[in-house]
Amino acid sequence: MNKFILSAAVALALPAVAFGEIVNPDSTGFQFTDVELVKTTPVKDQNKSGTCWCFAGNSYFEDEILRTKGKEVDLSEMFVVRQCYRDKAIKYIRMGGTINFAQGGSGLDVPYVWKKYGAMPEEAFDGLNYGEVKHSHYEMFDVMEGYLKGVLRNGNKKLSTAWLAGFEAILDAYFGKVPEKFKYKGKTYTPRTFADEMGLNMDDYIPVTSWTHHPFYEMCPVEVADNWLWGQFYNVKMEEMKEIVDYSLENGYSVVWAADVSEPGFKWYQGYALLPEAKSAENLDGSELSRWVQLSDKDREAEMYEITGPTKEQTVTQESRQIGFDNLETTDDHAMTIVGKAVDQEGNPYYKVKNSWDTNQVYKGFIYASEPYFLAKTINVLVHKNAIPEEIRKKLNLD
Repeated sequence: MNKFILSAAVALALPAVAFGEIVNPDSTGFQFTDVELVKTTPVKDQNKSGTCWCFAGNSYFEDEILRTKGKEVDLSEMFVVRQCYRDKAIKYIRMGGTINFAQGGSGLDVPYVWKKYGAMPEEAFDGLNYGEVKHSHYEMFDVMEGYLKGVLRNGNKKLSTAWLAGFEAILDAYFGKVPEKFKYKGKTYTPRTFADEMGLNMDDYIPVTSWTHHPFYEMCPVEVADNWLWGQFYNVKMEEMKEIVDYSLENGYSVVWAADVSEPGFKWYQGYALLPEAKSAENLDGSELSRWVQLSDKDREAEMYEITGPTKEQTVTQESRQIGFDNLETTDDHAMTIVGKAVDQEGNPYYKVKNSWDTNQVYKGFIYASEPYFLAKTINVLVHKNAIPEEIRKKLNLD
């Protein structure tokens, strides 16, 4: 997932609202009531960086520390991002530049760094060593990408022993050097000892997806460019993926959610994500039909997503979900954290989702995603193994 905050795709999903405008909740036509909430840490801001995957993952593990220890900890996203850039670069060079080197990542990246390198609190490593007060990775990424392409030109017909040290120097220049030791709340830690003290076992966290081109109840790759680890996910049926998320929330666990947010029905400033049923000549009458057939395709789409309150949504099946992925209508865009369940004024169910796009929005950084939207547009989720219902755990042969 490598969406920059308020990317062009999201902006296109906001036709009725000025860019950056905070909406009055009364104007959206929706009234949401939270019915199930997990304790979660404050909303953060990834700003101009394609690091949603890390903000979502860190948010999740902050929630897990809150759940298990009752302590609120602000984890460093840029410690994770920096370590991933290093390892991505190594793999990119090994593969001769034929794989993705980008700002994006997957839900597996935070557990990967936690196990291999440890973790750090935000106050010990904020990754802002380049004169900005908020994350902005445009220049840094261009520098890294240009450097790696230069290495791959390989004029000496073999790599020098200096290329990785040179790349690390770029990381140090922008992020700052990672301290070997740091103080936090009166104690001295290394990244390893800090992670260990948090008491989380990364082997307890299970990645789940749902596709028909792989066997159910086996592990499979999710074939998206930002799965640079070539990670494996447990493949379950769509309804079981939803059951896992529901069970997690009901038992006090949040969920890492990777999804497509480039849909016109994902309306960030209005605070909801829907999958409206398409209008067609078959369900229009009289003057309404006459007007509809005279509209341009662009105007028809705009009207279809002119949402003024609860509306009828598409029926999502395993087959329709798969078609969307196969034809690239459903893309790997963004990662967030599901922290609760809610209903609108007509009783329709939604998931309450914490984003990393700051709090200057109608629900102060949260959005309500309908069940049809979740079913159609989820790429994968990450959950604790104890947050998976027993019958599904048996099918997956999980202890």
